Amino acid sequence: MSWYHWLARACVAASLGLAFLLVGACGAEEPEAPVLTIYSGRSEALVRPLIDEFSKLTGISVQVKWGDTAELAATIQEEGANTRADVFYAQEPGALGALQDRFIQLPATLLDRVEPQFRSPQGKWVGISGRARTVVYNTQKVKETDLPESVMGFTDPKWKGRLGWAPTNASFQVMVTAMRSVWGEEKTRQWLQGIKANAPKVYPNNTTIVQAVGAGEIDAGFVNHYYLFRFLQEKGEDFPARNYHPKNGDPGALVMVSGVGVLAASKKQETALKFVDFLLSSVGQQYFASQTYEYPVVKGVATQRLLVPLSQVQAPAVELRDLADLRKTLDLLRDVGVL
Repeated sequence: MSWYHWLARACVAASLGLAFLLVGACGAEEPEAPVLTIYSGRSEALVRPLIDEFSKLTGISVQVKWGDTAELAATIQEEGANTRADVFYAQEPGALGALQDRFIQLPATLLDRVEPQFRSPQGKWVGISGRARTVVYNTQKVKETDLPESVMGFTDPKWKGRLGWAPTNASFQVMVTAMRSVWGEEKTRQWLQGIKANAPKVYPNNTTIVQAVGAGEIDAGFVNHYYLFRFLQEKGEDFPARNYHPKNGDPGALVMVSGVGVLAASKKQETALKFVDFLLSSVGQQYFASQTYEYPVVKGVATQRLLVPLSQVQAPAVELRDLADLRKTLDLLRDVGVL
């Protein structure tokens, strides 16, 4: 279904949700047309179309400061009560957890739309879309049965020169944080040292890893699940790469959420809550399912045919608050010599 058709079908429901939020949870409409400022760790290419659609549907002007999630979180910390941000839209939950004392309590009308595992236990932020860490592999060079159940298996010397990773990528760092939570510091260090000993090729991001796997430059790489689907859309299902989800609660199958928080220092909190409402509406959730191939966090949204259902991903039992400690992860990565 095209963007136009599913948008047309969903916009009525979204409008009703916006109206309810305006009258019920947020009180009276602000007297002047506001300009909403979003600090976004999500890339412009991914979410700009959705933000523009929000502006068209509501008449609310939006200014976006694009950047790395961790850097934007640090900026908000530095700006303190003088921050220009009304909304922080983070790529991963670690930064949201680190900043949650600067967020307002979100209304139950928003929080209750998603499962508890996809929102702050304190109600300070809410997940918008889900992303699974996965192993992308070349189907012409590797059989799925050749892949280990745990990412720890990739430390085997037989994988030397065959792997790719992106240690500077925020999602990779969150995965390592999950490893520290599930495995402990020492086993995580062993994994990093073992992969490093296998001389993996270093890439700047997930896209280049998937591209390298498809080209046969490497046999496998550690990425987020949805990057593969962009290549399948562009090049067709003959593209020689597929995703593999490690088994048995392995941290290599971590499910993360992107999410948003509304700044307590903002003078436009009512408008900010309308934006959160829009992201959780049928319009917003179908956009992520259909356009970026992420997992919707609201039930009843159709997903891509080849996408493994989230219920079948054997993700580790990690509390989102346990993913907030990125500082020690960065320290470990530097100590091992990965960064």
